[in-house]
Amino acid sequence: MAPPPTSDDNPGLVARARQGDNAEPLTVSEISALLKRTVEDRFGYVRLRGELSGVKRAASGHFYCCLKDETAVLDGVMWKGTAQRLTFRPEDGLEVIATGKLTTYPGRSKYQIVIDSLELAGEGALLALLEKTRARLAAEGLFDERRKRRLPFLPRTIGVVTSPTGAVIRDILHRLADRFPSHVLVWPVLVQGQGAAEQVAAAVRGFSALEPGGPVPRPDVVIVARGGGSIEDLWSFNEEVVVRAIAECTIPVISAVGHETDTTLADYAADRRAPTPTAAAEMAVPVRADLALALGDLGNRQRRAVLRPVELGRERLEARARMLPRPENLLQPQAQRLDDLAERLRRGLAERSARGRERLAGAASRLSPSLLTRSAAEAQRRLDRAGLTPVLVQRPAQAAGERLARARLVPALVERPLLGGRDRLAALTRVMSQLHPEKPLERGYAIVRDTAGTALTSRAAAAEEAALVLQFRDGTLDAVPAGSTPPAKPRPARPKGAPRAGPAQEDLFG
Repeated sequence: MAPPPTSDDNPGLVARARQGDNAEPLTVSEISALLKRTVEDRFGYVRLRGELSGVKRAASGHFYCCLKDETAVLDGVMWKGTAQRLTFRPEDGLEVIATGKLTTYPGRSKYQIVIDSLELAGEGALLALLEKTRARLAAEGLFDERRKRRLPFLPRTIGVVTSPTGAVIRDILHRLADRFPSHVLVWPVLVQGQGAAEQVAAAVRGFSALEPGGPVPRPDVVIVARGGGSIEDLWSFNEEVVVRAIAECTIPVISAVGHETDTTLADYAADRRAPTPTAAAEMAVPVRADLALALGDLGNRQRRAVLRPVELGRERLEARARMLPRPENLLQPQAQRLDDLAERLRRGLAERSARGRERLAGAASRLSPSLLTRSAAEAQRRLDRAGLTPVLVQRPAQAAGERLARARLVPALVERPLLGGRDRLAALTRVMSQLHPEKPLERGYAIVRDTAGTALTSRAAAAEEAALVLQFRDGTLDAVPAGSTPPAKPRPARPKGAPRAGPAQEDLFG
């Protein structure tokens, strides 16, 4: 920094550098930045208690206010992201504790606090601590709904953790006696004040540590109960030690702390939350009279369910028995049909025997020697007319008559059909050669085909093709209709020693 001017200096209209002065004058922005850095370094984290004043929320979402006490006022600002996380609505006159850092605002040459968190002083701080503890325990999974267990339907023993001198235990016992008298174990504890949380946690863990079948019966359900009160009165049931004891208990736990509007962390950790201690007793046991009525109704339904199929079966059996016909009525038609078939069988056998005798007599009359000789002579005459020369072979006859052994065909008789077939085959061959589709090619005609080899019979069909094949007597020739671009076709390699092809043929359709 330059030394302050002395009386020997003679200031002029224009600022000039003094001898030995190597510091340039600072701008207003530079000095403001230095001040801002100095304040933020010195007061980077502060907690202030004061009364809110001039509370307003800008359109941008930022929150502006003033913190004041009896003698001083300090401006405060909370940025939009932090303001959105506020758990209460700031209003003028509220006493709060603000946490943040001090900084300066060069635009107005003022210093202010940038608030990172805002809490209510007194009970507000207590509520904030409660919420912080709840969030931390919830993150550990102590309040997860999936770990909560169902209450037993009819517990034999009920454990109660509460004060033995208050009205809570009397209300629970009275409600249990009215609904379903049960064995109740009371573990006396303090429900508020110094050491209450440790006693409640020890009682819950004590019930959980009891062995089944031991000298002290193990409860089937545990009720943690207390009457209503302020948040300070109920704070013992918000302690972490109580919450963890309830969450780790191996017996289902019902939390009945305070009245219906009171909520503690023990309610979140318990398997069920009851709005009042009396409601907890109602949750623990059913109504015995209702159970008796339900059992009676189930017994009646069971008897009806057992007897109803028997009655229905008897009714269906009687109805079907009435519909069945009598046995004699079933056999009468079959007996009549049997008699009819027997009579028809007797008549049929007699008639068939008579017809057989008649056929045998007729056949015997046709088997005479003279008839056989006449039939043989007639067959000989037919053979002579057909051109067969018979050769009769005489064999010893065991019965009367002779028979023909073998015969040879005359060659003329076999050749005559062959000559007729040869003539017909020659005529068909001549007709086929004349009707062959390639026969006109020898007279100078040509066949027009597409690239697939199909013959085209009209000019329109030929004009639609991109390439044509003309078949002549001595080979084929590729052609292209006028106006079409011929497809690319590789030129076949000329064999070695073969003559070069002449000029290409002109387009026939050009």
